[in-house]
Amino acid sequence: MTTVRVCALVEVPAGQARRFGVQGHEVAVVNLGEGRVHAVDAACSHERFFLDEGDVDTDLGTIECPKHGSTFDLATGAPRSLPAIKPVTVYPVTIEGNDILIEV
Repeated sequence: MTTVRVCALVEVPAGQARRFGVQGHEVAVVNLGEGRVHAVDAACSHERFFLDEGDVDTDLGTIECPKHGSTFDLATGAPRSLPAIKPVTVYPVTIEGNDILIEV
């Protein structure tokens, strides 16, 4: 795996997600606040709508697909609700200074 700088931490406000193209992958970077940053495939595993356009739950650590309402655990990528049954890929995240880096 390769570690790649995705963005500055300030580009993803707490409680929000942003989509970035990283080495041929569409990745949703999600800032849960208090130094908790996650990165997952940007597309829902159910019908490929972009997760970064959905709601982030900072308490549960989930992101919701805006189209059909499936929620995904940001730590594991596992779906927590139907209709999605397959997980999304999770990318390991490191924060160095003000930079968000992921392994792809």
